[in-house]
Amino acid sequence: MLTASHVHKSYRKGGLFSRESQQVLRDVSFECGRGECLGIIGESGSGKSTLGRLILGIERPDSGSIRFEGQPVEDRKVRQGSLSAVFQDYTSSINPFFTVEEAIMEPLKLQRKDQQYDACKVDVLLHQVGLNPSYRTQYPHELSGGEAQRVCIARAISTEPKCIVLDEAISSLDGSVQMQVLELLKELREIYQMSYIFITHDIQAAAYICDSLIIFREGQIEEKIRIEQLKDVQSAYARKLLQMIIT
Repeated sequence: MLTASHVHKSYRKGGLFSRESQQVLRDVSFECGRGECLGIIGESGSGKSTLGRLILGIERPDSGSIRFEGQPVEDRKVRQGSLSAVFQDYTSSINPFFTVEEAIMEPLKLQRKDQQYDACKVDVLLHQVGLNPSYRTQYPHELSGGEAQRVCIARAISTEPKCIVLDEAISSLDGSVQMQVLELLKELREIYQMSYIFITHDIQAAAYICDSLIIFREGQIEEKIRIEQLKDVQSAYARKLLQMIIT
């Protein structure tokens, strides 16, 4: 469903007129199938979040391609309604002047004109993420971190996308709340039969929710492996990264 083929990405170093560049992604290729949860794990600065932005079409690769159902993700029509995202910083992900209802309806308004139907759907979405209808009129500053991230998830699933990119989506939450959100994501994936690209530095969270992992190192894929085969990783770097959960 989602295919990256020989993707390269670099950024200019040292200012606007500098000719120096830093390569962030090198020859990245992978596939994520329909309904699959693919984890992309790596240390800070490994390039995994850059890859997330390319998947979402926020940025373009220098070379190579990322396609969703055979079409380039740079095309907004390809992404709209089919690709969603939940980011780490839930505080800046929601417009502070929007109520919860307005935040959830924002992507729906881009697709539908039936506001009465959309308003009814907000209650369903809130219920699915574990919030009651009273949250509709609240503002972001009135929410806890876990509540705000649940609102972000409700917004992400509102268009019933085929794939959601979760970029460090639980890393800013407390431990107990992290587990609640992971359970919620598992349930929603079953309900909507959608795929996840789960970008994280948290090996344990990735092992809990993902079907397979891409281990990222310095902008390159070090290894790809199914969760049930974690004990069989080949590279020394992968073994070091995974040692905290392999018994």
